[in-house]
Amino acid sequence: MAVTTAVCNSFKTEVLEAEHDFGVSTQVYKIALYLTGATINKSTTSYGTTQESSGTNYTAGGKKLAVASQLVTLETDTACVDFGNVSWETATITAKGAVIYNFSSSTKKKAVCVLNFGGNKTSTAGTFTVQFPAVTDTQAILRIA
Repeated sequence: MAVTTAVCNSFKTEVLEAEHDFGVSTQVYKIALYLTGATINKSTTSYGTTQESSGTNYTAGGKKLAVASQLVTLETDTACVDFGNVSWETATITAKGAVIYNFSSSTKKKAVCVLNFGGNKTSTAGTFTVQFPAVTDTQAILRIA
C-alpha cells in the first residue's frame, strides 16, 4: 500500500487517443483525496473510492479543479497544464495524497496523475488546501517536454 506521485500510464496512452482535452470547457477535471492505506500510483487507471478520505465538508469524488483556459507553452519547449489551487472550507480531513481525474461522462473517470503529499496532511474544522506549484518546465504538475 503506497501513494506514489506519478503521471498515470493509462493517461499517457489516452492523450494520444484524444480522450483528454484540457483546452475545452466540456471536460471537467476533479481531485479526490486519499488516506495512507491507498494504493495509488502510475498504474492507477481511474477514480476509485477505496481508501478515499472522508470527513466534515469532504464529499466522495473530491472537488472540481479550475484549469486555465489556455495551455501554457514555455520558452523551454514544455507544455504545461495550469491547475488552480483547491480548498475545502471548515473541513476535518486527513489525506496523504490525491488523484486528479477526468470527471467527464465520456471518460469514465479516467485517472490523470497521482500526488503524494509527503506525509499525512490534516485540517480540523479548518481549510484544507491543495496548492499547486508554479507552472514551470520543472515544477508544473502536468507537463510535456
